[in-house]
Amino acid sequence: MRKAILAAFGLIMLALPAQAQSADPSGTWVTQSGDTRVRIAKCGAEYCGTIASSTYQKDTNNADPKLRDRAIVGVRMIWDLKQDGDGFTGQLYNPQDGKTYTGKLKVTGPKTLQLSGCVFGGLICRSQTWAKVN
Repeated sequence: MRKAILAAFGLIMLALPAQAQSADPSGTWVTQSGDTRVRIAKCGAEYCGTIASSTYQKDTNNADPKLRDRAIVGVRMIWDLKQDGDGFTGQLYNPQDGKTYTGKLKVTGPKTLQLSGCVFGGLICRSQTWAKVN
């Protein structure tokens, strides 16, 4: 009986690190609204996301007036995305309002992820579900 309990405990301990690992978010994802595609990839030790295509042409809502005329494709909108438990945390730029938020990302399935932009230290968050396109 004692051996069975120890064996079960050992199996549980081996499974815990696997559960703490986050799924790799690399790939191209389409936003919930379907108007933008974002390519997420490793950028050094962290992940970052760059706008690959969009129905929007310019970064017209940027807080910096000097950047409002730049093309939206190629803008890095996710950066410093580091593993945090079963997901990731980092910085998110929202081109629709021109603001940067603390962000959370979690791969929720083979073709879905949940992305949340937060204010007030994560007290208030808005989430979207993105679909993988490749």
